[in-house]
Amino acid sequence: MIGHDLGGRYEILSRIGGGGMALVYKAHDVLLNRNVAVKVLRQQFVNDEEFIRRFRREAQSAAALSHPNVVSIYDVGQEEDTHYIVMEYVEGSNLNEIIQERAPLQAEEAVRVAVQICDALDHAHQNHIIHRDIKPHNILIGNNGRVKVTDFGIARAASSTTITQTGSVVGSVHYFSPEHAKGINTGEKSDLYSLGIVLYQMLTSKLPFLGESPISVALKHLQETFEDPRTVNPHIPQSVENVILKAMRKNPSERYGSAHEMLLDLDTCLRPDRLNEPKATFSHFSDMEETRVMPAIRGGELSVTNHSYNDRKEPKPSTTDTNVKWQEENDRKGKGWKKPLIVVGVTLALLALIIIGFIWLLNQFKTEEVLVPYVVGETLEIAKAKLEEVGLRIEDPVSREPSRDVPKDQVIEQNKRNMKVKTGTSIALTVSDGPEMSTIRNYVGQSIKIAKEELHALGVTDDRIRIEQQNSEEDVDKILEQTPANGEQFDPEKAEITFVVSIGRETVEMIDLTNYKLSAARQWLKSMELVLEESDISYAPSFIHAKDHIISVDNADPSDKIPKGTSIKLTVSSGIPSDAKSGSYNVTISPASLDKPSEIRIDYSDSRGDVKGETRSINGTVTIPVTLVLSPDTVATVTVYRDGHFVDAVNINYNQLDGSPGLNIPGATPPPVETNIPEEPANAEVDLGHGENEGEH
Repeated sequence: MIGHDLGGRYEILSRIGGGGMALVYKAHDVLLNRNVAVKVLRQQFVNDEEFIRRFRREAQSAAALSHPNVVSIYDVGQEEDTHYIVMEYVEGSNLNEIIQERAPLQAEEAVRVAVQICDALDHAHQNHIIHRDIKPHNILIGNNGRVKVTDFGIARAASSTTITQTGSVVGSVHYFSPEHAKGINTGEKSDLYSLGIVLYQMLTSKLPFLGESPISVALKHLQETFEDPRTVNPHIPQSVENVILKAMRKNPSERYGSAHEMLLDLDTCLRPDRLNEPKATFSHFSDMEETRVMPAIRGGELSVTNHSYNDRKEPKPSTTDTNVKWQEENDRKGKGWKKPLIVVGVTLALLALIIIGFIWLLNQFKTEEVLVPYVVGETLEIAKAKLEEVGLRIEDPVSREPSRDVPKDQVIEQNKRNMKVKTGTSIALTVSDGPEMSTIRNYVGQSIKIAKEELHALGVTDDRIRIEQQNSEEDVDKILEQTPANGEQFDPEKAEITFVVSIGRETVEMIDLTNYKLSAARQWLKSMELVLEESDISYAPSFIHAKDHIISVDNADPSDKIPKGTSIKLTVSSGIPSDAKSGSYNVTISPASLDKPSEIRIDYSDSRGDVKGETRSINGTVTIPVTLVLSPDTVATVTVYRDGHFVDAVNINYNQLDGSPGLNIPGATPPPVETNIPEEPANAEVDLGHGENEGEH
């Protein structure tokens, strides 16, 4: 749900709460650019049409409320099978969190909160809306101190602390009124009773009634008195305690007549003249449903139902009146005695037959009594076998309920145990349905981050979310597969969820293709499953790169990880510019000495940049051509080194490149040749061998 755009308008940001029937999310209203709270009906209730109708109807009724202390309802909607209510988002905490953190609260703070709650109830009651579930969990307190009452008229979550009637939930057991416990219709005064409990809890940090089960707590609301607030916390002013005592009267007629009346009392209860007022007293209220000891009814007190003779207005005959007896006997004799005797005899005979037949029938229907086996903890199959073995049977249908502690199909409870019953009696069993299961939705195509957030909200821990990575055409972190599949049931407390997540396409490491010939680059890209389209090749002149060689890769750098199938863009050299000129410049050079070779290096710079030449060894005069490339506005420089020493440098411009005589660097002057020829006169001509060595210069 997180990341989903509900109704195309509400972007779900995070989960902020939830109950048995709904989850509450923080969302952003993209249309009005504001944060809202969205309550979403749990999936297991989306097929309950009656509940959905009530959900909408009551939400629409609550939307009619407009009060600064009531959370406003903005919208009610449905998207496929998702039903939701959009309401005001309150930045802050609920009252239950505040009570848990720092109760008991100061009387001033508790009264201030109660005043705002009471004001909200007064507004609701005037609009004929009864809240029915006032409790700290439904009281929001913003960071600015404003109290907001939420959940007006919305059906409550059924849980271990909630009592239900057929088809409806009537409230949270620790906070509802005695009339709630009786199951009768609740009115405005029930909300005031609940508010009294909330005020009690704020000031004492405890609830007035606690019990081992919801039923026991409900009975205490009906039958027991609670400990006075000032007994628990002596710092509570008497006037404030009086407000609680009056709001929490078991007899609704002894409570405040309306929320407005209670509001007026709260407004003044902290005035100095009221702080030490007398403790409130009330007339005793006798509830016929209270548990009490009844006096036994004595036999002498029973009224006689048979009429006496005096009641019949006839004179009562005396038992000693012999004249009457004699007269009666004569009358009977006169009428005859045989016929009545026969009638009496036949009647007695028939009665005897009837009694005998009745006894015979009783004997026929008489059944044996057996001890009910204890089958709690057994599987349903074994429990059935044990009961049938002694002549008992299982009541149909078998009641099932979810349980985290009892394995599925094991008996949780039986209605009769450790007692004798007649053979053939039905035993009602409650059987575990296993842990309460959730239905996993389809996460394929969504981000793994969204899936994790939703599963964490359901109770799935991070160590039970398995992630397998796989190359694919999908974006990185998109879910490709999931186990369990969409719509399957799983236990959020134990199940392991596996996702196959995309890490994008398989990649290859890019190499430096600069100076590669285009044909060689094509071959390498194809082997790496990379794409080179003709439209992705651009040509540019270059002084540095030879024609048809790669100048640059435009959309990747060396060592980059490139997904296979990526289109690569290249810039390829088309050769030197059309107005550039290429030519050779000759350098003629001799060794430094005739008796040993010299190391020659020629460096040059032209339109291609600076080039350091290679060193070569020469034994005689050689001519070394240097290829230069020049554009019209550039000048080339040729620098010559011999034996590591600078010898000469020359600049050549664009126009000089063709027809230049080149550079001539002679060697050293040869040493004089010693001979044994006698000294000649000064005007004599001597051959020094120049002709022999001329070629070496």
